[in-house]
Amino acid sequence: MQTWSLISICVLLGVVVRWGVSLNSYSGAGKPPMFGDYEAQRHWQEVTYNLPIREWYFNSTNNDLAYWGLDYPPLTAYHSWLCAYIANIINPEWVKLHKSRGYESPEHKLFMRTTVLVADLLLFIPAVVLYCLYLTDGSSKKKVSVLLCILLYPGIILIDYGHFQYNGVSLGLALWGILGLGLGWDALGSIAFSLALNYKQMELYHALPFFCYLLGKCFKAGLMGHGFFLFVRIAAAVVVTFALCWLPFLSDPVQALQVVRRIFPVARGLFEDKVANTWCSLNVLIKIRTLMSSDAQLYLSLVFTLLAVLPSSIRVLTRPTFWHFKLALVNSSLGFFLFSYQVHEKSILLAALLIVPVPLCSMLPLLLKDGLLVPYAVTSTGFLLLSIYLLSALDHCTEDELQLTTYRKLFFFPFKSDLGSAMVGLSITSVTLDPPSHLPDLFPVLVSTTAYLLFLGTIIHFNILQFSGPPSKKSQKKSN
Repeated sequence: MQTWSLISICVLLGVVVRWGVSLNSYSGAGKPPMFGDYEAQRHWQEVTYNLPIREWYFNSTNNDLAYWGLDYPPLTAYHSWLCAYIANIINPEWVKLHKSRGYESPEHKLFMRTTVLVADLLLFIPAVVLYCLYLTDGSSKKKVSVLLCILLYPGIILIDYGHFQYNGVSLGLALWGILGLGLGWDALGSIAFSLALNYKQMELYHALPFFCYLLGKCFKAGLMGHGFFLFVRIAAAVVVTFALCWLPFLSDPVQALQVVRRIFPVARGLFEDKVANTWCSLNVLIKIRTLMSSDAQLYLSLVFTLLAVLPSSIRVLTRPTFWHFKLALVNSSLGFFLFSYQVHEKSILLAALLIVPVPLCSMLPLLLKDGLLVPYAVTSTGFLLLSIYLLSALDHCTEDELQLTTYRKLFFFPFKSDLGSAMVGLSITSVTLDPPSHLPDLFPVLVSTTAYLLFLGTIIHFNILQFSGPPSKKSQKKSN
Protein backbone atom coordinates (compact mmCIF):
# COMPACT_ATOMS: atom_id res chain seq x y z
CA MET A 1 0.00 0.00 0.00
CA GLN A 2 2.85 2.37 0.87
CA THR A 3 4.52 1.65 -2.48
CA TRP A 4 1.40 2.60 -4.43
CA SER A 5 1.05 5.78 -2.39
CA LEU A 6 4.62 6.74 -3.34
CA ILE A 7 3.90 5.85 -6.98
CA SER A 8 0.82 8.09 -6.95
CA ILE A 9 2.89 10.96 -5.56
CA CYS A 10 5.55 10.41 -8.26
CA VAL A 11 2.93 10.43 -11.03
CA LEU A 12 1.27 13.53 -9.59
CA LEU A 13 4.63 15.30 -9.38
CA GLY A 14 5.41 14.29 -12.97
CA VAL A 15 2.07 15.70 -14.14
CA VAL A 16 2.59 18.96 -12.23
CA VAL A 17 6.07 19.49 -13.72
CA ARG A 18 4.75 18.72 -17.19
CA TRP A 19 1.91 21.19 -16.88
CA GLY A 20 4.23 23.81 -15.43
CA VAL A 21 6.52 23.55 -18.47
CA SER A 22 3.50 23.68 -20.78
CA LEU A 23 2.70 27.21 -19.55
CA ASN A 24 5.82 28.47 -21.33
CA SER A 25 6.46 29.23 -25.00
CA TYR A 26 6.52 26.71 -27.83
CA SER A 27 8.30 26.17 -31.14
CA GLY A 28 7.71 29.02 -33.60
CA ALA A 29 5.39 31.03 -31.34
CA GLY A 30 4.50 34.23 -33.18
CA LYS A 31 7.07 33.64 -35.92
CA PRO A 32 5.41 33.56 -39.35
CA PRO A 33 5.42 32.40 -42.05
CA MET A 34 6.51 28.87 -41.08
CA PHE A 35 6.14 29.12 -37.29
CA GLY A 36 7.39 25.77 -35.85
CA ASP A 37 6.57 22.24 -34.69
CA TYR A 38 3.50 23.47 -32.81
CA GLU A 39 2.05 24.72 -36.08
CA ALA A 40 3.17 21.55 -37.84
CA GLN A 41 1.08 19.43 -35.48
CA ARG A 42 -1.87 21.80 -35.76
CA HIS A 43 -1.59 21.82 -39.56
CA TRP A 44 -1.61 18.02 -39.67
CA GLN A 45 -4.87 18.13 -37.76
CA GLU A 46 -6.23 20.61 -40.32
CA VAL A 47 -5.18 18.42 -43.26
CA THR A 48 -6.34 15.07 -41.90
CA TYR A 49 -9.72 16.43 -40.82
CA ASN A 50 -10.59 18.28 -44.02
CA LEU A 51 -9.08 16.10 -46.75
CA PRO A 52 -9.76 12.48 -47.73
CA ILE A 53 -7.12 9.95 -46.73
CA ARG A 54 -5.86 9.56 -50.29
CA GLU A 55 -4.74 13.23 -50.27
CA TRP A 56 -2.98 13.33 -46.89
CA TYR A 57 0.51 12.64 -48.25
CA PHE A 58 0.19 14.19 -51.73
CA ASN A 59 0.94 17.74 -52.78
CA SER A 60 -2.12 19.66 -54.00
CA THR A 61 -3.75 23.07 -53.86
CA ASN A 62 -5.34 22.05 -50.56
CA ASN A 63 -2.23 20.37 -49.19
CA ASP A 64 1.01 22.25 -49.76
CA LEU A 65 3.68 19.76 -48.72
CA ALA A 66 6.23 22.58 -48.56
CA TYR A 67 4.26 23.94 -45.61
CA TRP A 68 4.67 21.28 -42.91
CA GLY A 69 3.55 18.43 -45.13
CA LEU A 70 2.71 15.24 -43.29
CA ASP A 71 5.89 13.14 -43.09
CA TYR A 72 5.18 10.67 -40.28
CA PRO A 73 3.65 7.17 -40.59
CA PRO A 74 -0.11 6.52 -40.73
CA LEU A 75 -0.68 6.14 -36.98
CA THR A 76 0.45 9.74 -36.44
CA ALA A 77 -2.01 10.83 -39.13
CA TYR A 78 -4.85 8.97 -37.42
CA HIS A 79 -3.92 10.55 -34.10
CA SER A 80 -3.93 13.98 -35.76
CA TRP A 81 -7.39 13.28 -37.17
CA LEU A 82 -8.68 12.28 -33.72
CA CYS A 83 -7.31 15.46 -32.15
CA ALA A 84 -8.80 17.49 -35.02
CA TYR A 85 -12.20 15.87 -34.55
CA ILE A 86 -12.26 17.00 -30.92
CA ALA A 87 -10.84 20.41 -31.84
CA ASN A 88 -13.58 20.96 -34.40
CA ILE A 89 -16.22 20.30 -31.74
CA ILE A 90 -14.66 22.87 -29.41
CA ASN A 91 -13.83 25.52 -32.02
CA PRO A 92 -13.99 24.85 -35.79
CA GLU A 93 -11.68 27.83 -36.41
CA TRP A 94 -8.77 25.78 -35.07
CA VAL A 95 -8.84 23.33 -37.99
CA LYS A 96 -10.58 25.24 -40.79
CA LEU A 97 -8.89 24.47 -44.10
CA HIS A 98 -6.49 27.24 -45.22
CA LYS A 99 -7.99 29.85 -42.87
CA SER A 100 -6.54 28.25 -39.74
CA ARG A 101 -2.94 28.44 -40.94
CA GLY A 102 -0.74 29.85 -38.18
CA TYR A 103 -3.65 29.94 -35.73
CA GLU A 104 -2.57 30.91 -32.21
CA SER A 105 -4.61 31.66 -29.12
CA PRO A 106 -4.44 30.88 -25.38
CA GLU A 107 -7.44 28.56 -25.73
CA HIS A 108 -5.89 26.64 -28.59
CA LYS A 109 -2.58 26.37 -26.75
CA LEU A 110 -4.46 24.91 -23.76
CA PHE A 111 -6.13 22.36 -26.03
CA MET A 112 -2.89 21.32 -27.71
CA ARG A 113 -1.04 21.00 -24.41
CA THR A 114 -3.90 18.92 -23.05
CA THR A 115 -3.71 16.46 -25.94
CA VAL A 116 -0.04 15.80 -25.07
CA LEU A 117 -0.85 15.26 -21.40
CA VAL A 118 -3.74 12.91 -22.17
CA ALA A 119 -1.48 10.85 -24.45
CA ASP A 120 1.10 10.61 -21.67
CA LEU A 121 -1.50 9.58 -19.10
CA LEU A 122 -2.82 6.87 -21.41
CA LEU A 123 0.45 5.48 -22.80
CA PHE A 124 3.77 6.73 -21.48
CA ILE A 125 3.22 7.09 -17.73
CA PRO A 126 1.46 3.70 -17.20
CA ALA A 127 4.23 1.97 -19.17
CA VAL A 128 6.91 3.65 -17.03
CA VAL A 129 5.13 2.66 -13.81
CA LEU A 130 4.80 -0.99 -14.82
CA TYR A 131 8.35 -1.15 -16.20
CA CYS A 132 9.80 0.15 -12.92
CA LEU A 133 7.65 -2.17 -10.81
CA TYR A 134 8.22 -5.39 -12.74
CA LEU A 135 11.47 -5.02 -14.69
CA THR A 136 13.65 -3.00 -12.34
CA ASP A 137 15.78 -4.79 -9.74
CA GLY A 138 16.08 -3.71 -6.14
CA SER A 139 13.84 -2.76 -3.26
CA SER A 140 10.49 -1.01 -3.58
CA LYS A 141 12.10 2.29 -2.63
CA LYS A 142 14.71 1.93 -5.36
CA LYS A 143 12.01 1.13 -7.92
CA VAL A 144 10.08 4.23 -6.88
CA SER A 145 13.28 6.28 -7.11
CA VAL A 146 13.88 5.06 -10.67
CA LEU A 147 10.25 5.83 -11.52
CA LEU A 148 10.56 9.37 -10.22
CA CYS A 149 13.74 10.00 -12.20
CA ILE A 150 12.21 8.71 -15.44
CA LEU A 151 9.03 10.75 -15.01
CA LEU A 152 11.01 13.92 -14.24
CA TYR A 153 13.63 13.53 -16.99
CA PRO A 154 13.70 17.04 -18.51
CA GLY A 155 14.46 15.97 -22.09
CA ILE A 156 11.08 14.45 -22.90
CA ILE A 157 9.21 17.06 -20.84
CA LEU A 158 10.87 20.06 -22.50
CA ILE A 159 10.44 18.72 -26.03
CA ASP A 160 6.84 17.53 -25.67
CA TYR A 161 5.49 20.21 -23.32
CA GLY A 162 7.77 23.07 -24.31
CA HIS A 163 8.93 22.75 -27.92
CA PHE A 164 5.79 20.68 -28.68
CA GLN A 165 5.68 17.16 -29.99
CA TYR A 166 4.10 13.81 -29.10
CA ASN A 167 7.24 11.78 -28.34
CA GLY A 168 5.46 10.27 -25.34
CA VAL A 169 3.22 8.32 -27.71
CA SER A 170 5.97 6.53 -29.66
CA LEU A 171 8.24 6.13 -26.62
CA GLY A 172 5.30 4.91 -24.57
CA LEU A 173 4.36 2.31 -27.17
CA ALA A 174 8.01 1.22 -27.43
CA LEU A 175 8.17 0.87 -23.66
CA TRP A 176 4.99 -1.22 -23.71
CA GLY A 177 6.80 -3.41 -26.24
CA ILE A 178 9.83 -3.73 -23.96
CA LEU A 179 7.53 -4.48 -21.04
CA GLY A 180 5.76 -7.20 -23.03
CA LEU A 181 9.02 -8.89 -23.97
CA GLY A 182 10.36 -8.59 -20.44
CA LEU A 183 7.28 -10.34 -19.04
CA GLY A 184 7.34 -13.06 -21.70
CA TRP A 185 4.37 -11.72 -23.71
CA ASP A 186 6.31 -11.68 -26.97
CA ALA A 187 3.36 -11.34 -29.36
CA LEU A 188 1.80 -8.49 -27.39
CA GLY A 189 5.17 -6.78 -27.09
CA SER A 190 5.64 -7.11 -30.84
CA ILE A 191 2.25 -5.52 -31.47
CA ALA A 192 3.08 -2.60 -29.19
CA PHE A 193 6.43 -1.97 -30.86
CA SER A 194 4.87 -2.29 -34.32
CA LEU A 195 2.45 0.46 -33.31
CA ALA A 196 5.40 2.58 -32.15
CA LEU A 197 7.05 2.11 -35.56
CA ASN A 198 3.84 3.10 -37.29
CA TYR A 199 3.59 6.23 -35.18
CA LYS A 200 7.14 7.48 -35.64
CA GLN A 201 9.69 6.11 -38.09
CA MET A 202 12.54 7.05 -35.72
CA GLU A 203 11.59 3.99 -33.67
CA LEU A 204 13.67 2.15 -36.28
CA TYR A 205 16.50 3.07 -33.91
CA HIS A 206 15.13 0.31 -31.63
CA ALA A 207 13.94 -2.10 -34.32
CA LEU A 208 17.07 -4.23 -34.84
CA PRO A 209 17.40 -5.25 -31.16
CA PHE A 210 13.69 -6.17 -31.07
CA PHE A 211 14.09 -8.30 -34.19
CA CYS A 212 17.32 -9.99 -33.07
CA TYR A 213 16.09 -10.67 -29.54
CA LEU A 214 12.86 -12.29 -30.72
CA LEU A 215 14.60 -14.26 -33.49
CA GLY A 216 17.23 -15.39 -31.01
CA LYS A 217 14.50 -16.65 -28.67
CA CYS A 218 12.97 -18.60 -31.53
CA PHE A 219 16.34 -20.17 -32.40
CA LYS A 220 16.98 -20.98 -28.76
CA ALA A 221 13.59 -22.68 -28.40
CA GLY A 222 14.25 -24.71 -31.56
CA LEU A 223 12.84 -23.86 -34.98
CA MET A 224 11.62 -27.43 -35.38
CA GLY A 225 9.51 -27.24 -32.24
CA HIS A 226 8.25 -24.54 -29.90
CA GLY A 227 10.48 -21.93 -31.54
CA PHE A 228 8.70 -22.35 -34.87
CA PHE A 229 5.27 -21.71 -33.36
CA LEU A 230 6.66 -18.71 -31.47
CA PHE A 231 8.09 -17.34 -34.72
CA VAL A 232 4.76 -17.79 -36.53
CA ARG A 233 2.85 -16.14 -33.69
CA ILE A 234 5.17 -13.12 -33.58
CA ALA A 235 5.27 -12.79 -37.39
CA ALA A 236 1.49 -12.94 -37.61
CA ALA A 237 1.12 -10.29 -34.89
CA VAL A 238 3.52 -7.93 -36.68
CA VAL A 239 2.05 -8.46 -40.17
CA VAL A 240 -1.53 -7.98 -39.00
CA THR A 241 -0.61 -4.83 -37.03
CA PHE A 242 1.17 -3.27 -40.01
CA ALA A 243 -1.65 -4.29 -42.38
CA LEU A 244 -4.27 -2.64 -40.19
CA CYS A 245 -2.24 0.56 -39.84
CA TRP A 246 -1.60 0.79 -43.59
CA LEU A 247 -4.97 -0.58 -44.75
CA PRO A 248 -6.28 2.68 -46.32
CA PHE A 249 -3.12 2.94 -48.44
CA LEU A 250 -2.67 -0.68 -49.54
CA SER A 251 -5.34 -0.70 -52.23
CA ASP A 252 -3.19 1.57 -54.42
CA PRO A 253 0.59 0.99 -54.66
CA VAL A 254 1.05 4.65 -55.61
CA GLN A 255 -0.47 5.67 -52.28
CA ALA A 256 1.75 3.35 -50.28
CA LEU A 257 4.91 4.43 -52.13
CA GLN A 258 4.10 8.09 -51.55
CA VAL A 259 3.76 7.49 -47.81
CA VAL A 260 7.14 5.74 -47.81
CA ARG A 261 8.73 8.65 -49.72
CA ARG A 262 7.32 11.13 -47.24
CA ILE A 263 8.49 9.30 -44.12
CA PHE A 264 11.98 8.60 -45.55
CA PRO A 265 12.97 11.90 -47.24
CA VAL A 266 16.47 10.94 -48.34
CA ALA A 267 16.48 13.82 -50.84
CA ARG A 268 16.83 16.28 -47.96
CA GLY A 269 20.46 15.29 -47.50
CA LEU A 270 22.63 13.95 -44.69
CA PHE A 271 22.47 16.99 -42.41
CA GLU A 272 19.63 18.29 -40.24
CA ASP A 273 20.81 21.50 -38.56
CA LYS A 274 23.71 21.35 -36.05
CA VAL A 275 23.32 17.96 -34.40
CA ALA A 276 25.66 16.22 -31.94
CA ASN A 277 26.39 13.34 -34.29
CA THR A 278 29.44 12.21 -36.26
CA TRP A 279 28.69 13.94 -39.54
CA CYS A 280 27.93 17.41 -38.19
CA SER A 281 30.95 17.26 -35.90
CA LEU A 282 33.25 15.94 -38.63
CA ASN A 283 31.96 18.54 -41.08
CA VAL A 284 33.59 21.23 -38.94
CA LEU A 285 36.99 19.88 -40.05
CA ILE A 286 36.19 18.06 -43.30
CA LYS A 287 33.47 19.60 -45.43
CA ILE A 288 31.57 16.41 -46.20
CA ARG A 289 28.60 18.43 -47.42
CA THR A 290 30.59 19.83 -50.34
CA LEU A 291 33.17 17.07 -50.94
CA MET A 292 30.70 14.21 -51.35
CA SER A 293 27.56 13.78 -53.44
CA SER A 294 24.23 13.14 -51.74
CA ASP A 295 24.29 9.47 -52.78
CA ALA A 296 27.81 9.01 -51.43
CA GLN A 297 26.77 10.60 -48.13
CA LEU A 298 23.82 8.22 -47.93
CA TYR A 299 25.97 5.12 -48.51
CA LEU A 300 28.64 6.35 -46.09
CA SER A 301 26.01 6.87 -43.41
CA LEU A 302 24.49 3.44 -44.06
CA VAL A 303 27.85 1.63 -43.75
CA PHE A 304 28.87 3.35 -40.52
CA THR A 305 25.42 2.94 -38.98
CA LEU A 306 25.51 -0.80 -39.63
CA LEU A 307 29.03 -1.03 -38.23
CA ALA A 308 27.87 0.77 -35.10
CA VAL A 309 24.69 -1.22 -34.41
CA LEU A 310 25.30 -4.74 -35.76
CA PRO A 311 27.80 -6.03 -33.16
CA SER A 312 25.45 -5.30 -30.28
CA SER A 313 22.42 -6.71 -32.10
CA ILE A 314 24.28 -9.87 -33.16
CA ARG A 315 25.27 -10.31 -29.53
CA VAL A 316 21.61 -10.32 -28.46
CA LEU A 317 20.78 -12.67 -31.35
CA THR A 318 23.27 -15.23 -30.07
CA ARG A 319 22.51 -14.57 -26.40
CA PRO A 320 18.82 -13.62 -26.23
CA THR A 321 18.57 -12.57 -22.59
CA PHE A 322 16.60 -9.53 -21.48
CA TRP A 323 19.79 -8.00 -20.06
CA HIS A 324 21.50 -8.15 -23.46
CA PHE A 325 18.31 -6.91 -25.12
CA LYS A 326 18.21 -3.74 -23.01
CA LEU A 327 21.85 -3.00 -23.69
CA ALA A 328 21.32 -3.59 -27.41
CA LEU A 329 18.47 -1.06 -27.37
CA VAL A 330 20.80 1.54 -25.87
CA ASN A 331 23.65 0.77 -28.29
CA SER A 332 21.40 0.68 -31.34
CA SER A 333 19.66 3.98 -30.57
CA LEU A 334 22.99 5.69 -29.89
CA GLY A 335 24.52 4.15 -33.02
CA PHE A 336 21.69 5.42 -35.20
CA PHE A 337 21.85 8.85 -33.59
CA LEU A 338 25.60 9.15 -34.12
CA PHE A 339 25.88 7.79 -37.66
CA SER A 340 22.54 7.60 -39.48
CA TYR A 341 20.91 9.87 -42.05
CA GLN A 342 18.83 13.00 -41.39
CA VAL A 343 19.24 12.89 -37.60
CA HIS A 344 17.50 15.55 -35.53
CA GLU A 345 18.75 16.54 -32.08
CA LYS A 346 15.46 15.42 -30.51
CA SER A 347 16.24 11.84 -31.57
CA ILE A 348 18.55 11.49 -28.56
CA LEU A 349 15.35 10.92 -26.58
CA LEU A 350 15.27 7.42 -28.09
CA ALA A 351 18.47 6.58 -26.23
CA ALA A 352 17.17 8.28 -23.09
CA LEU A 353 14.30 5.79 -22.93
CA LEU A 354 16.51 3.31 -21.05
CA ILE A 355 19.44 5.47 -19.90
CA VAL A 356 17.63 8.45 -18.46
CA PRO A 357 20.71 10.53 -17.45
CA VAL A 358 21.45 11.25 -21.14
CA PRO A 359 22.52 14.92 -21.06
CA LEU A 360 20.16 17.33 -22.75
CA CYS A 361 22.74 20.11 -23.16
CA SER A 362 22.94 19.11 -26.83
CA MET A 363 19.37 20.40 -27.23
CA LEU A 364 20.21 23.77 -25.66
CA PRO A 365 20.34 25.74 -28.97
CA LEU A 366 16.90 24.41 -29.89
CA LEU A 367 15.44 25.22 -26.46
CA LEU A 368 16.96 28.71 -26.49
CA LYS A 369 15.42 29.31 -29.89
CA ASP A 370 12.03 28.35 -28.44
CA GLY A 371 12.39 30.68 -25.44
CA LEU A 372 12.62 27.81 -22.96
CA LEU A 373 15.74 28.85 -21.03
CA VAL A 374 13.99 29.18 -17.65
CA PRO A 375 12.18 25.80 -17.72
CA TYR A 376 15.39 24.22 -19.08
CA ALA A 377 17.45 25.61 -16.20
CA VAL A 378 14.88 24.78 -13.51
CA THR A 379 14.07 21.22 -14.65
CA SER A 380 17.71 20.36 -15.40
CA THR A 381 18.96 21.59 -12.04
CA GLY A 382 16.15 19.88 -10.19
CA PHE A 383 16.69 16.62 -12.06
CA LEU A 384 20.45 16.73 -11.46
CA LEU A 385 20.02 17.22 -7.72
CA LEU A 386 17.37 14.50 -7.58
CA SER A 387 19.56 12.03 -9.49
CA ILE A 388 22.55 12.67 -7.24
CA TYR A 389 20.39 12.10 -4.19
CA LEU A 390 18.44 9.06 -5.37
CA LEU A 391 20.56 7.27 -7.95
CA SER A 392 24.26 7.69 -7.19
CA ALA A 393 26.39 5.38 -9.35
CA LEU A 394 27.83 3.48 -6.38
CA ASP A 395 24.42 2.72 -4.87
CA HIS A 396 22.76 1.89 -8.16
CA CYS A 397 25.12 -0.87 -9.30
CA THR A 398 28.24 -2.66 -8.13
CA GLU A 399 31.50 -3.23 -9.96
CA ASP A 400 30.66 -6.94 -10.17
CA GLU A 401 27.36 -6.18 -11.89
CA LEU A 402 29.01 -3.92 -14.44
CA GLN A 403 31.95 -6.30 -15.10
CA LEU A 404 33.79 -3.14 -16.14
CA THR A 405 36.12 -2.12 -13.31
CA THR A 406 39.12 -1.09 -15.40
CA TYR A 407 37.17 0.70 -18.10
CA ARG A 408 34.96 2.48 -15.60
CA LYS A 409 37.82 3.82 -13.53
CA LEU A 410 40.28 4.62 -16.29
CA PHE A 411 38.03 5.72 -19.12
CA PHE A 412 34.31 6.22 -18.90
CA PHE A 413 33.51 8.15 -15.76
CA PRO A 414 36.46 10.59 -15.88
CA PHE A 415 35.72 11.05 -19.57
CA LYS A 416 32.09 11.70 -18.85
CA SER A 417 32.81 13.97 -15.91
CA ASP A 418 35.26 16.23 -17.80
CA LEU A 419 32.97 16.55 -20.81
CA GLY A 420 29.99 17.07 -18.52
CA SER A 421 31.77 20.02 -16.92
CA ALA A 422 32.61 21.37 -20.38
CA MET A 423 28.94 21.07 -21.40
CA VAL A 424 27.84 23.04 -18.34
CA GLY A 425 30.42 25.73 -19.08
CA LEU A 426 29.37 25.94 -22.72
CA SER A 427 25.72 26.14 -21.73
CA ILE A 428 26.38 29.11 -19.46
CA THR A 429 28.58 30.76 -22.07
CA SER A 430 25.93 30.30 -24.78
CA VAL A 431 23.39 32.11 -22.63
CA THR A 432 25.52 34.92 -21.25
CA LEU A 433 27.88 35.85 -24.11
CA ASP A 434 27.43 36.86 -27.74
CA PRO A 435 29.52 34.98 -30.33
CA PRO A 436 31.99 36.86 -32.56
CA SER A 437 30.25 38.52 -35.49
CA HIS A 438 32.25 36.45 -38.01
CA LEU A 439 31.37 33.18 -36.16
CA PRO A 440 27.64 33.45 -35.41
CA ASP A 441 27.27 29.67 -34.98
CA LEU A 442 30.29 29.26 -32.70
CA PHE A 443 28.43 28.26 -29.53
CA PRO A 444 25.93 25.85 -31.16
CA VAL A 445 28.84 24.12 -32.96
CA LEU A 446 30.89 23.85 -29.75
CA VAL A 447 27.87 22.52 -27.84
CA SER A 448 27.05 19.90 -30.47
CA THR A 449 30.69 18.79 -30.88
CA THR A 450 31.24 18.43 -27.13
CA ALA A 451 27.96 16.57 -26.74
CA TYR A 452 29.00 14.30 -29.62
CA LEU A 453 32.17 13.30 -27.76
CA LEU A 454 30.07 12.60 -24.68
CA PHE A 455 27.63 10.41 -26.65
CA LEU A 456 30.54 8.64 -28.37
CA GLY A 457 32.00 7.80 -24.97
CA THR A 458 28.60 6.55 -23.84
CA ILE A 459 28.14 4.12 -26.74
CA ILE A 460 31.68 2.80 -26.26
CA HIS A 461 30.92 2.28 -22.58
CA PHE A 462 27.72 0.33 -23.19
CA ASN A 463 29.26 -1.79 -25.96
CA ILE A 464 32.10 -2.74 -23.64
CA LEU A 465 29.52 -3.50 -20.96
CA GLN A 466 27.57 -5.78 -23.27
CA PHE A 467 30.67 -7.68 -24.44
CA SER A 468 32.55 -7.74 -21.15
CA GLY A 469 31.06 -11.01 -19.95
CA PRO A 470 27.86 -12.46 -18.55
CA PRO A 471 25.97 -10.39 -15.98
CA SER A 472 25.76 -11.38 -12.34
CA LYS A 473 22.89 -13.49 -11.04
CA LYS A 474 21.15 -10.36 -9.84
CA SER A 475 21.19 -8.91 -13.34
CA GLN A 476 19.79 -12.12 -14.78
CA LYS A 477 16.75 -12.27 -12.55
CA LYS A 478 14.59 -10.61 -15.15
CA SER A 479 16.10 -12.40 -18.16
CA ASN A 480 13.96 -14.63 -20.29
